[in-house]
Amino acid sequence: MQRLTAESVTLGYDQRIITENLSVEIPDHSFTVIVGPNACGKSTLLRALARMLKPSGGQVLLDGQTIHRLPAKQVARTLGLLPQSSTAPDGITVANLVARGRYPHQGLLRQWSPQDEQVVLEAMESTGVAELARRPVDELSGGQRQRVWIAMALAQQTPLLLLDEPTTYLDIQHQIDVLDLCAELHEARGRTLVAVLHDLNHAARYATHLIAMRDGKVVAEGAPGEIVDADLVERVFGLRCQVIDDPQTGTPLVVPAARQARRAAAGAGAGTAAGAL
Repeated sequence: MQRLTAESVTLGYDQRIITENLSVEIPDHSFTVIVGPNACGKSTLLRALARMLKPSGGQVLLDGQTIHRLPAKQVARTLGLLPQSSTAPDGITVANLVARGRYPHQGLLRQWSPQDEQVVLEAMESTGVAELARRPVDELSGGQRQRVWIAMALAQQTPLLLLDEPTTYLDIQHQIDVLDLCAELHEARGRTLVAVLHDLNHAARYATHLIAMRDGKVVAEGAPGEIVDADLVERVFGLRCQVIDDPQTGTPLVVPAARQARRAAAGAGAGTAAGAL
């Protein structure tokens, strides 16, 4: 059994069901990316895996145990989360916010230590926010704040790390920096990462395991090179495209069909439907 799994879960908010009887296994030591159109259930699934949303049916298992039955601090030492949107306390500095990632490791017999200080510094340096350490978080740009929250998640030093749209608010350079950092955490440090991404090309380039969702269901999953093709993109996103090899990495690269080609295809489809009538 993998360390993190969802077994036949039903997830939703109030009376609105987002996904029903959904099962997924997150491969250990993988960089798993969940993709799909808006409102398909990918962030809902991630929230359930992170113990932030309790299933109304089925269960999420962490190391073989129902995650909602485990003590919160035990879960926090095993699984870190970067949510889609976070709010920092008024006036808190970057260094103090990142230091909160060490909370799960504190206790009556273990207080703040030089090791904690070093972990926080390394987390800030790896995300490029060390020079902002004394700045209040609420004075930073959206992209800077996002990197600070990532630093806090890194400081938590969990073997599993879940990230909900970690490249939100970032320009293209910082998107690549963050994804490179995620890849390094996976490759060099052996962490299991699960991320929700909107950009399918980024997902195909960085993921070792891809989960494609639509309408609350898993349409396909596996290595990007094995599952990403034009048919999958059209089924999941409704987008006509061509899939070629990325000239830099050899991974699948989605090239959307030109506007004229999409219009022509739509016109042909309408004509076929009219003829059938």
